[in-house]
Amino acid sequence: MFEYSNKNDLFCSPQILKRKAMSRVCQITGKKVITGNNVSHSKRRTKRKFYPNLQTKKFFIPEEDSWITLKVSKAALRNIDKNGITATLKTAKEKGFYK
Repeated sequence: MFEYSNKNDLFCSPQILKRKAMSRVCQITGKKVITGNNVSHSKRRTKRKFYPNLQTKKFFIPEEDSWITLKVSKAALRNIDKNGITATLKTAKEKGFYK
């Protein structure tokens, strides 16, 4: 049987405890989920979410001779293609999106 480590785990299934929760935020541009409305033909509004187009990609950094894995939006991929991974990481660190 599954062992529970504390009282709060009693309300979670073992499958949920094994999964890691990752936020839907781009590590380069800082894009994240925004909310809006679904508007029907009768103009009735219900809440919905707009998710960024995130991809998990591995990038090679030649200066450090290492690979890093980033969760980036498609707009950030275009930014990396244009400016290069080193310059893009530098600007992301300055803005506080990448640590």
